Amino acid sequence: MFRILFFTPEIPGNTGNAIRLAAVTGAELHLVEPLGFDFGDSKLRRAGLDYHDLAVVTVHKTLADAWEALAPERVFAFTSDGEELYTDIEYRAGDVLMFGPESVGLPAEVKADPRVTARVRLPMLEARRSLNLANSASIALFEAWRQHGFAGAVAKRPGARPAP
Repeated sequence: MFRILFFTPEIPGNTGNAIRLAAVTGAELHLVEPLGFDFGDSKLRRAGLDYHDLAVVTVHKTLADAWEALAPERVFAFTSDGEELYTDIEYRAGDVLMFGPESVGLPAEVKADPRVTARVRLPMLEARRSLNLANSASIALFEAWRQHGFAGAVAKRPGARPAP
């Protein structure tokens, strides 16, 4: 339903967690090279647990290749200097949620790409630089999925208490 795009991710554990996120939500995960790791990395495998075979993960040589494969209608670039709050977006199926590398975030030329619909931010306390990449993707994806009634998810877990 939704697509997560990591532009040149550097830390294997974050991508492993994103693989797990994609598997449990039905999102696609797209990665743009260069990657700061290889898929044999033990930290990537450990963070993704046994979800690697349950996730749709695609690696693209370049951002142009990713755009061609995704043919996105809307792209939301998540960045600490975004103009819109992530909760103010009305997400649609097929939207691309894009995040930059852990050390520097999305480069200016990527944020200015004409395919970017909006630059979006997650609220943080003043003087804080950034959130963890996998956590940021999780927050954004779950908001988008929530807006769609958690389509495809298990409705209730056995023994769950009713909402107040």
